[in-house]
Amino acid sequence: MTDDIHGFHHTGIVTRDLDGLERTYTSLGFTLSPRSRHLLNARPGEPPVPGCTANRCALFGGAYIELLGIVDDSAPDPWHTKAMVEEYEGFRLLNFDTGDAEATDRRLSGAGLRTSGVLDLERDVDTEDGTRTMRARAVHLDPRSTPEGHVGIAQHLTRHYVHQPRYLHHPNGARAMEAVLLVVDDAAFEAAVSRYARILQTAPGQRGPRTVLDRKAGRLEIIRSSDAEEVLPGEPVPAASYPAAMTIVVDDAAAARTFVEGAGTATRTVDDGFFVSARHACGAGLFFTAR
Repeated sequence: MTDDIHGFHHTGIVTRDLDGLERTYTSLGFTLSPRSRHLLNARPGEPPVPGCTANRCALFGGAYIELLGIVDDSAPDPWHTKAMVEEYEGFRLLNFDTGDAEATDRRLSGAGLRTSGVLDLERDVDTEDGTRTMRARAVHLDPRSTPEGHVGIAQHLTRHYVHQPRYLHHPNGARAMEAVLLVVDDAAFEAAVSRYARILQTAPGQRGPRTVLDRKAGRLEIIRSSDAEEVLPGEPVPAASYPAAMTIVVDDAAAARTFVEGAGTATRTVDDGFFVSARHACGAGLFFTAR
């Protein structure tokens, strides 16, 4: 058995209003990398072409939150972001981290999961030594088989161009993405847990209503839609199944809360920190906790 998936590579919030998304996450205390346009390919082996999307990222040295926006409607859309946004905007993407996209793709295909094959991504990024090209490889699971979200596995080829030290210090004290929470329709719940156990090669555990799959660098939590009101009281329900929230580790939860509330965003107390509603974070609930 291989151990090719380490934890989270990145999560993604998608929108047509990237300016507004940037303003929101800056006000929540995240330092964002500069805006960068994507070069993407639609099928393995094809050359990447300029796409319709750009991003900015909240980087933690391991995983990151991608703020992904459609910035040029006339450009190609090889990764079908427009269709995703037309369905609904918000927290839509979950990518796990691998050191070998080819090996992961073979394993997942062998386990009966339909994949895109290995795709290539590039984008120019500003570095202290000038503009450099960030390169990565990605395997997308067939979205028809993951109704809870657009799920993939990604491999950094130039990690140092992404997680630059100057972008890792956040006014809210954020330093890691600890967990991602999925809400899954009751009828699809057992199949979803089984699917992620195969993807992550780990046995699920239980923490209250949360089914938990732990990796070295991150924890996936899955709850039934019938338990969503208990775990996420009053939160919006954009679909029958959906990515609902992330847990962000900060240096000091009280200081982070003071910053967030001082910038005008309401919070509520949770057991080990505080929570920002998806209504105030562009579709992604945010748990903040200190470790």
